[in-house]
Amino acid sequence: MPKKKNKVPLHPMEQKIHLQKMSDITWRIFRIMSEFVEGFEFLSQFHKEVTIYGSTHLGTDTKWGKEAEKLGKILAKHGYTVITGGGPGIMESANKGAYSIDPGKSIGINIQLPMEQRTNRYVTKSKGFYYFFTRKVMLAASAQAYIFFPGGFGTLDEVTEIITLIQTSKMKKIPVILVGKSYWQPFVSWIENMMIKEYKTVMPKDRKIFTVVNSAEEAFKIIKKTKERTIF
Repeated sequence: MPKKKNKVPLHPMEQKIHLQKMSDITWRIFRIMSEFVEGFEFLSQFHKEVTIYGSTHLGTDTKWGKEAEKLGKILAKHGYTVITGGGPGIMESANKGAYSIDPGKSIGINIQLPMEQRTNRYVTKSKGFYYFFTRKVMLAASAQAYIFFPGGFGTLDEVTEIITLIQTSKMKKIPVILVGKSYWQPFVSWIENMMIKEYKTVMPKDRKIFTVVNSAEEAFKIIKKTKERTIF
């Protein structure tokens, strides 16, 4: 069993930023730039990345935690790099699965939060971010598939942003896979019945951007058809 890792360290520039006057924003811009540069350099080490999202509250012993672990194993076994947000819950499960096959395939892109989110013990290489938006870019930047397990507002934010970027052609059409039909179906029905049919706020073709599956095996059938990519 790998040793438990420390909590995500604060960014070295964090203590230097005191926005008492407008000119102080310069330091914040430099920090944002540094996070992007360091993030892209970090990602450049890996190949065949698949990003897995999901709730921190669904532990490794839950139904979807076990399914995420299974998917992590399948991906690592076939040479894919598993990237998660690096925290507990679904993320830990996916990292655990990848770690059990090849520790080098288990990667975490973490976030510094007030409650000091920990990096899960199955992450072998990680990068911590102060800003949510820089971290979100890194999670999406080079993945060849996006997997969404049941989650909370953060997961919903991430899936709808990815769908929007693909819908508006700001991102290549990459498979977006929602795992867990019982969880995602009410969301999908709302899109189909309210957004598409009644209010017509999205086009019927937009529904094809994502696919709903119910198992790790079904998700992998889609993933294995994808091609490696480098960036948006």
